[in-house]
Amino acid sequence: MAKGTEKEPKKKAYDASSITVLEGLEAVRRRPGMYIGTTGPDGLHHLVWEIFDNARDEAMVGRCDDIEVALLPGGYVRVADNGNGIPVGIHPKTKVSALETIMTTLHAGGKFDNEAYKFSGGLHGVGASVVNALSEHTKVVVHQDGGVHMQEYKIGKALAKVKKIGTTKEHGTVVIFKPDVTIFKEGIEWNLDKIIAHLRQQAYLVKGVRISIVDARESAVSVETEAIFLRDRHLDVPSTTFYFEGGLRSLVSFYNRHQAPVHKNIFYVEREADKVTVEVALQYVDDISARITAFANNIYTPEGGTHVTGFKTALTRSLNTYGRNANILKEKDENFTGDDVLEGITAVVSVKLSEIQFEGQTKAKLGSTEAQGATAAVFGDAFAAFLEENPDDAKAIINKANIALKARKAAKAAKDSVLRKGALEGLTLPGKLADCQTKSAEESEIFIVEGDSAGGSSKQGRDRRTQAILPLRGKILNVERARIDRMLASAEIRALVVAMGTAIGDVFDLSKLRYHKIIIATDADVDGAHIRTLLLTLLYRHFKPVIDGGFVYIAQPPLYKITKGKAVAYAYSDAEKKSALKEMGVAEADVAETGEGDETTEAAETAVVAKKPAKASVQRYKGLGEMNPSELWETTMDPARRVLKRVNVEDAEAADRIFDILMGTDVAARKGFIQSNARLANLDV
Repeated sequence: MAKGTEKEPKKKAYDASSITVLEGLEAVRRRPGMYIGTTGPDGLHHLVWEIFDNARDEAMVGRCDDIEVALLPGGYVRVADNGNGIPVGIHPKTKVSALETIMTTLHAGGKFDNEAYKFSGGLHGVGASVVNALSEHTKVVVHQDGGVHMQEYKIGKALAKVKKIGTTKEHGTVVIFKPDVTIFKEGIEWNLDKIIAHLRQQAYLVKGVRISIVDARESAVSVETEAIFLRDRHLDVPSTTFYFEGGLRSLVSFYNRHQAPVHKNIFYVEREADKVTVEVALQYVDDISARITAFANNIYTPEGGTHVTGFKTALTRSLNTYGRNANILKEKDENFTGDDVLEGITAVVSVKLSEIQFEGQTKAKLGSTEAQGATAAVFGDAFAAFLEENPDDAKAIINKANIALKARKAAKAAKDSVLRKGALEGLTLPGKLADCQTKSAEESEIFIVEGDSAGGSSKQGRDRRTQAILPLRGKILNVERARIDRMLASAEIRALVVAMGTAIGDVFDLSKLRYHKIIIATDADVDGAHIRTLLLTLLYRHFKPVIDGGFVYIAQPPLYKITKGKAVAYAYSDAEKKSALKEMGVAEADVAETGEGDETTEAAETAVVAKKPAKASVQRYKGLGEMNPSELWETTMDPARRVLKRVNVEDAEAADRIFDILMGTDVAARKGFIQSNARLANLDV
């Protein structure tokens, strides 16, 4: 070794000592995403669902008929029920209280014993302990056998043994927790609307149970409150209560409140097969979208699973059988497809089974194989009987499916025509598209702009290597109620479909997306907002995987250009304009407003200056076409300086409902929405 050369440190050998063993709930804090999916807002709210699910499971076995979820000051949440209460006696194996065992030990709970809970969503026994592990402070109060018992925890560890703190005539459990901000770094912000929507859904699923939501965040209520229900204290705080006897029928009716039903009677069945309880309700509406909401042991399964597969199979088979018997399907090889029979359906599928299997702790998809056969058998028999016993409803449903079949054939012909045309022309891209040079989708981005003026400026100001420009003429077709054949008859939509490269409908292929940033850049006025809404409707209804993949953005061009001498600043709001003027040392009284773009005449500017010499000028932009290419690049297209908003769908059900209201045919619903939200609008008139 040469003199003066440092000896390299010896690398540590990979041996038995390299294996790390995480004790207790440490694994949950180290890898929270494995248990709650994410540490963002969805994971934060998942903590509420986990504790609520425990109370709801009590209701499912008939031991509870009242549940309350309260938001308290300081980020705390309080979930209470009038069930039997968590056992507080000493556990024979752990030698500590059963309450402490449940709250501090993974895979401990009553859900493994089918005698205690025949149907339960908590199959892993980790819900309460995970919430405890991810909370900086947790407190559990149990009313049981005439006594009030309490235990507190800090980041999953008990601060003291369970102690009796009083007597009671009530029974039930109160769980109070405050999520740990070191885990949920985005902050502890509870979304009341999200909580209300989730608990409303649960109230439909558990008939005869009262579920209340209390917003006491601005009150003086203390976490020390030991009463089971806060509402009994007559607090002057906002609260919402749900109680439904109609079950899934009521839920379908609620989902269809802004829709026009195709048939009068809502189909409903609840029956058991192979130890699986199957409950299904459905109704067709005058729409082309399918809405299937699925639950397993009352846990919402957004990704479906075996119960949804069984439902779809039986639905297609039943309608094909009825259609052929009714002589509607005359050709030998003609059958309704799954897409045909799903068009316009609103359905809720719920199964309950003892040995349930989900894919992951977040329970997004059911994996229990027995649920598929049971659902298909129960629903198939009952739906076939429904069609026979309700001929008017059956005729309306079959006609709906038949229209979808004919439309599918017409759409396929139109789509094939577009694809054939592209193939014959060597997949020629639209003439109006100014494409980028790179062939890498990861690097490429396309700006969808409004009009030829904005298109011209964008094409001159862009980075030709990575940025493509597609100008649209006017407002595109509202696709909320349009099928693919009518959509593809629109030159503007056809140009966008071909430019994106994914195709559409049953041949959609996300892997062929040509741009990994699809940027909607419309003007900052009412027309621009309308065009943006139309484009989002198209993408949400027919290219949703593109939105789910995080490929869709909305450009945020500035509203103002502020000039003082050679200094130039851009402002994206009135507040930013005031701040920029203040930084330049200019009072608003010393500003020359140059109007909207280039519309202010030289004479008008001279008049302003003659009246009082201006220290700065402010130009108000209305559209991208008013910017010259260099301004457009500096403010809206330069990746180093621009502001983009990524489009995502936090609540698909709420998004679906808003698109129905705003873009559908129910004028009364749209008018009501506008009236209810008028005060929230930021109008520029």
